[in-house]
Amino acid sequence: MKTKSFWALAACGALTMTGFQANAQSETVVVEEETVVATEVPCKTHYYSTKKDNWFIQIGAGVTSPFVEQKMPDGIDAKHHLTTTYNLAFGKWFSPYIGWRLGFNGGSLHWDNDQFTHAKHVNANLDFMWDMFNSFGGVNSSRVFSIIPFIGVGGTYTWDYNPADQSNIMREGGKRKTTSWTLPVSAGIQLRFRLSRYVDFFAEGRAQFYGDNFNNYAYGDPVDMNLSVIGGFSFNIGGSGFRSYNPCDYLGYISNLNNQVNDLRGALATTTAALAAAEAQLPCPEVQETVVVNEAAPLMATVRFTINSAVITNDEMVNVYNIAEWMKANPEQNVTIAGYADKNTGTSAYNMALSKRRAEAVQKALVDKYGINPDRLSIQAEGSDVQPYDVNNWNRIVIFSQAQ
Repeated sequence: MKTKSFWALAACGALTMTGFQANAQSETVVVEEETVVATEVPCKTHYYSTKKDNWFIQIGAGVTSPFVEQKMPDGIDAKHHLTTTYNLAFGKWFSPYIGWRLGFNGGSLHWDNDQFTHAKHVNANLDFMWDMFNSFGGVNSSRVFSIIPFIGVGGTYTWDYNPADQSNIMREGGKRKTTSWTLPVSAGIQLRFRLSRYVDFFAEGRAQFYGDNFNNYAYGDPVDMNLSVIGGFSFNIGGSGFRSYNPCDYLGYISNLNNQVNDLRGALATTTAALAAAEAQLPCPEVQETVVVNEAAPLMATVRFTINSAVITNDEMVNVYNIAEWMKANPEQNVTIAGYADKNTGTSAYNMALSKRRAEAVQKALVDKYGINPDRLSIQAEGSDVQPYDVNNWNRIVIFSQAQ
């Protein structure tokens, strides 16, 4: 038998739900929009390289000639002699404009100093490079030809002077020096020809400037010089290319986020107003009338679903639990489970099947999860032709009612 307390609860819930629906649909809430303004920046593309990008190895060979004190006995002309030099280097481009490399050059040196003189040398240089064409002509990783000036500092070790008596620099003990350590500064220009993303051909000229003891002979001009021209190949590890970003590319994302924030503010304000209107209906008045026991009446519990889904979410499962507990407390009562669908998607037949699946999902949860006798449950599918709510999205729902 139904009790008055149950019908009082049902009437109170119905009044609250009605007030909530009416106010939620009719209340107009004005939300002042706010916009997040990004700091104004110039719309310029910026390029950068990660720690792993744009490393290269350079291998080459060429010729070198020292410009030092050149003299021969009267009647014999001193000559600048060319010898072979070999090159190995590795480095990295920080950006399309600036890079560095550590290079090694070595070979024989020939010059005239009273007689034909020669020695061997090896040189290490740290160079800083500048890509002129990327700086002035815009970044282009596929550019076929580039001019790259560079400057550097390093160290040179020279040994095996022959004849040894050509040195006029003495060491302790009165013996002539036969080796030399010098610290040159250098400058040059590299011509780079891009063969592919991974391989470049290069040709470069370099001038290295030393103190007067480069060839172990101090005389005349205080600065010795060594000129070299080399060519070879540069292998770009992983390929050559730079990552880029433009601050203006993100302005569209910021505008979209502004719109989403304002939409959420509006939804929150509308919900707050609807809740306040529903709470204004409380406390519920006592029920003065006696309701006919056998008349079907709605139960104030529903199960809502997401679009095109018949899966009961964890948040909605609590409503299924509440109905199960009520049915256990009222074993003489039977319940009808009515499924609905909104009109956003699908045909009428599709929505009818969807609403049936929703009702069946709730029935299965009551039986399998909470042990309700299936004979006490009946289901009906209303599809989207019957809409219990004016707000379309609210009709993705299952509504419980007492069965006669």
